[in-house]
Amino acid sequence: MRSPVTAPSQGELQRQNDFMLKIKAINDQKEKRPRFMINTFGCQMNAHDSEKLDGMLRQMGYEPCDDEKDADFIIYNTCCVRENAENKVYGNLGYLKHAKKDNPDMKIALCGCMMQQPTVIETIRKKYRHVDIVFGTFNIYKLPELIYTNIESASPVFDIWDKHADIVEDLPTVRKFKYKASVNIMFGCNNFCSYCIVPYVRGRERSRRPEDIIAEVKALAADGVKEVMLLGQNVNSYGRGLEEEISFAELLRRVNEIEGIERIRFMTSHPKDLSDELISAMADCKKVCNHIHLPFQAGSNEILKRMNRRYTKEHYLELVDKIRAAIPDIAITTDIIIGFPGETEKDVEETIDVVKKARFNGAFTFIYSKRTGTPAAEMPNQVPEAEAKKNFDKLLEAVNPIVYELNQKKVGNTYKVLVDGVSSDPLFVTGRTEDNTLVHFKGCSELIGDIINVKITDCKTFYLIGEQV
Repeated sequence: MRSPVTAPSQGELQRQNDFMLKIKAINDQKEKRPRFMINTFGCQMNAHDSEKLDGMLRQMGYEPCDDEKDADFIIYNTCCVRENAENKVYGNLGYLKHAKKDNPDMKIALCGCMMQQPTVIETIRKKYRHVDIVFGTFNIYKLPELIYTNIESASPVFDIWDKHADIVEDLPTVRKFKYKASVNIMFGCNNFCSYCIVPYVRGRERSRRPEDIIAEVKALAADGVKEVMLLGQNVNSYGRGLEEEISFAELLRRVNEIEGIERIRFMTSHPKDLSDELISAMADCKKVCNHIHLPFQAGSNEILKRMNRRYTKEHYLELVDKIRAAIPDIAITTDIIIGFPGETEKDVEETIDVVKKARFNGAFTFIYSKRTGTPAAEMPNQVPEAEAKKNFDKLLEAVNPIVYELNQKKVGNTYKVLVDGVSSDPLFVTGRTEDNTLVHFKGCSELIGDIINVKITDCKTFYLIGEQV
């Protein structure tokens, strides 16, 4: 892997704009506009990166389509958090090898976290020679240049960096939703949880300048966006390394002042460094939603130590109490891993104890999946699958009744719901309350993007049912 040459971000943006114009001129000469499709795997970071890829491709004269069979240019924006995501990418690439025989002009590009692993690059070079362009997480803004190089050379292009250069601002972006948007406030991660591959593929933490973030949010507000999600692997670390001394709490206060924005969300917040200052900012800022996602992963201090999480069960529960004291109506959701190497029945009981004491409004629960390249993958005492599954079921038996009970308390109350789309029942629409609870109620697609008062009439474990009032 090569290291990038650092260039001023504005100069780099202009350079890529020049390549976009060249490619657009090529596409303008074709009888039919080439069509593209982006298949995104993984987290909201990847989803937001795909919006930028979408914007650049449209500016280069490509048109979007919804089916790979109709596409002339296919991008897989990959994830490597779990190996089954990688296997799915390899399976899709096998299918595309045959599709490319039917459409020799088809271009296939791979990007994202999976591409930052040398073993993956070696596999692609050897087994998937029909892939045209490969790039990673640090240089998505170079897509126009990589496409042009591939066109000119008629050869595969691999451009993988082992560290980041400048953050390039103002890339063209096509948002999935007009009324809500994600905004990266930082990139990378310094935490090195022993089960996680992210720091190795996303690099070290680097923050965007606050003025760039504020300018982006103001532009989104002017374009009709009502809700923004501020994204970072650990937003609590925001500001480190910037010339201006600024914390995430201060950034929240500045975003809260922007006219037009009605809701502010953020993720993810790490328990090890969630400050009193941030809790105060959340309580003070009216636009910041009364919801926080605070992963605790395990309730056993021994397991937390092996995970390199750098907090204890006691510290986590103190945080929960402190947050609820400052914001009584807040919803707290979390992540929990079962089956981490060395986990015992006693450790599982410690995790269930946290669930019962914290009383989460929702939890993303996972059975530990060994991730090649992480310290945890080499740890002794890997938990047998059958045992992990048994303990996972026990965890759900603790989590789900609490979630249901908390939802029951909302029946009869009225909440503001931002409508996201049409439900599986076409007579219903679906949306989110401020505390991020899913709600279904009767309505038509014209309500999408509106914030509606909804009275809750019934509940299930994972969603509410209501009626417009």
